[in-house]
Amino acid sequence: MKFIFDPAIAVKIHKMKERVRWQHPSIVTRGIDQTSMVLDDGKDGEPDFSFMVIGDTGTQPHKNYHPQRQVAEAMLKHQQDCNFVLHTGDVIYVVGSQEYYPQNFIQPYREFLRGGENPQAITYDNMVFNKPILPVLGNHDYYDVPWMYRLLAGTTLHLRTLLRYKDFEIGWHGSYQGDAYAKAFLDYLQRFRSPQQLEFHLDEYYTAKTDTGRCLRYEPGKFTRLPNRYYTFRYGGIDFFALDSNTFNEPSPLPDTKEGETQRRELQQRRHEIEREELQILDACNKLNADNLESAEQLDTLRARLYQIDEVKIDIEKQLNWWHQKPDVDWEQLEWLKQRLIDSWNTEEVRGRIIYFHHPPYVTESSKWYQSQTLAVRHRLRWVLDGVRQQVGNLAQNRPLVDLIFNGHAHCLEYLRTTDTGHGDSHLNCIISGGSGRHPRRQRQEGKELLEQLPGQSLSKVADSLLFVGKNRHGELTQRPYSFVRIDVKSGNPPQFIVRPFVVEYLQGQWCDRQLEEILI
Repeated sequence: MKFIFDPAIAVKIHKMKERVRWQHPSIVTRGIDQTSMVLDDGKDGEPDFSFMVIGDTGTQPHKNYHPQRQVAEAMLKHQQDCNFVLHTGDVIYVVGSQEYYPQNFIQPYREFLRGGENPQAITYDNMVFNKPILPVLGNHDYYDVPWMYRLLAGTTLHLRTLLRYKDFEIGWHGSYQGDAYAKAFLDYLQRFRSPQQLEFHLDEYYTAKTDTGRCLRYEPGKFTRLPNRYYTFRYGGIDFFALDSNTFNEPSPLPDTKEGETQRRELQQRRHEIEREELQILDACNKLNADNLESAEQLDTLRARLYQIDEVKIDIEKQLNWWHQKPDVDWEQLEWLKQRLIDSWNTEEVRGRIIYFHHPPYVTESSKWYQSQTLAVRHRLRWVLDGVRQQVGNLAQNRPLVDLIFNGHAHCLEYLRTTDTGHGDSHLNCIISGGSGRHPRRQRQEGKELLEQLPGQSLSKVADSLLFVGKNRHGELTQRPYSFVRIDVKSGNPPQFIVRPFVVEYLQGQWCDRQLEEILI
């Protein structure tokens, strides 16, 4: 029986389009671009500005400590001179439920919200940000809980005890195909029942203009909704592109060959092995007393491993389920990104480009590089950038096509740089900011060089990991650093980006925070 499942890509796309009334006649006749917004904070014209990046945050307090809140408090030291915060996804664990927004988001980030001095009065679907937090969807923001689990978990105490780790942050509800996220962050136009209500809303809040038409005006402290699950905005001469990687991470089918059948058997064997490990860990969990501090720490470690096993199982299922089938890919979004990047390069006032989305195309965290989703996202991003390079090669003048890429999903802080891959993803600077609250994970044992073998080609290096901050050491000496990054954008064309990584960690009975060495890009 599955206890967490990921909706089909077609379902995700369809549901999200319904929620924003995608291409409704009232929107089309007004010439509104539903993928653009203007961040109207009165400071957009300044070429020097700063912002922060967080990701994989949405967890509740652990035994005797709350790492997400500790990161938020460290961020408050930069709140005044940072213009906004990018969030790389997984806003709410484990299944993006509305039940957990109060304790897993509103409470930790209360100082960023209007009325934050009384966070209990803020509902998840009525948040207004004084300091913008601009997220993208993570996989957990889409996850759901089967109705049978909800029935059993609500009526069977023994099952709830056995599945204690799964029930740790799973209540009666899942995300309902991302509905909770949409109500929390998107301009949920589906709530307007009459054409008059919709038209009045559009005329009041879609008053900004860009090269692509009218668009939503995001005003901190007044109206802080996003136009769509993927969107773009320009700030200080930098074009930002926020993507939903959950709809282009479907793995390609295993080949219908003898080699493909071997890979299928290996995946089935791997699934059997981790399910056996899962049962062993569950048995160990049932023997621990969560009220005992030492046992609670062991239980926390075991739960972290179980969540990781869930993730691996879902990735294996994606590969096995697409046997002999064509993967479902959100080409509409990818084509949109390609054209908007081309337009960006042909706009003189734009001096840089930043993309952020959840699933990293390059990563050395222990569980991610060999996942089929990583490969799928990497190849589809490469397809986009290859198309951009064909159109703007001379304009780029040896610059990377994108200045910075931010991702989450991997529970770490990492800085990677791609090599000359022979494609449009050459010489990219990639930063993973996925260590802002959830269980940190280790770097893989294979090392810092990422190698790739494409069909008909030899093994070649595609990226180097230049910084990794994650779980380290073992036993009582285990280090669990949590992190975020601050980016200072400097004037000039091309601009300089100063990446300032920050870490908070529990050491010798108290929390401490530190800044790592700056990275110049």
